Amino acid sequence: MAIQDFVAGQVLTAAQMDALQANDYNQTVSNKVASYTLVAADKGTRVVMSNAAATTITVNTSLFAAGDTLFIQNIGAGTCTITAGTATVTTAGSLALAQWGGGTLYFTSASAAIFFSSGGASYGTATGGSSSSITVGGINYTLLTFTADGTLTVSKAGLFDIGAVGGGGGGGTTGGGGGAGQVILGAQVYLPATTHTIDIGAGGAGSPSNFFPGYNGFATYLNGFVYAQGGGGGGTNTAGNGSGFGVGGGNGGGGYYGVAGGSSLAGGYSGGTGGANGSGGGGGQGAAGATSAGTTGGAGGVGIEVNGFIGGSSLFKGAAEAVEEIPLVVLAAMVAAQTATKAQQQQPTQAAAQVDTLLLLPAVAVFFM
Repeated sequence: MAIQDFVAGQVLTAAQMDALQANDYNQTVSNKVASYTLVAADKGTRVVMSNAAATTITVNTSLFAAGDTLFIQNIGAGTCTITAGTATVTTAGSLALAQWGGGTLYFTSASAAIFFSSGGASYGTATGGSSSSITVGGINYTLLTFTADGTLTVSKAGLFDIGAVGGGGGGGTTGGGGGAGQVILGAQVYLPATTHTIDIGAGGAGSPSNFFPGYNGFATYLNGFVYAQGGGGGGTNTAGNGSGFGVGGGNGGGGYYGVAGGSSLAGGYSGGTGGANGSGGGGGQGAAGATSAGTTGGAGGVGIEVNGFIGGSSLFKGAAEAVEEIPLVVLAAMVAAQTATKAQQQQPTQAAAQVDTLLLLPAVAVFFM
């Protein structure tokens, strides 16, 4: 029950005594479904947040005294963040509570509190790359960007939300488009406090001749904890020796002249089938590559939006090429995946695409590209 005031000589009723006894075992619960600001009556209670979207619980001054406590827990799918309003709130862990997270808010004075996380692994802390700030779902994060192979230094072990993109596959000689690299978003892993190696998968080279398909892109990985496969190479124009088939990969490469595109080996999409006079587009993370129509090569499969994971304006990853190569555009240290528009008969370039990987932590985010 919430705190009550009694006067000297007052006789408590049975209901009041039962309520006091019950509070020793089950705190009074205050259920919330929207962002909430604590009030004095919350002292000694349990505040329960339940919302599929991000929420906040704000802490202000002059409502609580030194020694006061209350319990905060989040049962909703959206992150609930304990936010310092006019008071200060410190913690050894994270103030961003994932679903099923919770802990005790302990006041050391009327204007300062400490949050003690209860049980389970908390989010970790890491550094590396170049630092910038992003906002996702109303919560501020630090974004650490890597543009080449490097190291991620984890100073505090804990949970990390990971995103990764593999290298794109190379196109075939006058043949199918290379498949997009696998896109992983939101994988949660526990990283120990040490230095972790980041390997950025390069794009696969284009087909060297009519007898070989394009090369698969290289995988992007973080010390074996996360592994995003490279895209499959596109089939080339000599189907007789089997090189006309698109190669399997993170997303499959497109096939040449009547043969099938490569399949996805990582839950993505296949490359398109070559038609009578054209080649199929490479598979994207969001859709399969298209079959060619007449002498027009098939379009590459679309990518998927990642701005819901990293914030900012609309940004797609994992789009495939139409026929030969996967171009790369770097904008504000971020890679914008595109779809090639070259005609089916043009020669491929050897370099397909650079890739990127993203690692997002509450308070810290890391972007590898």
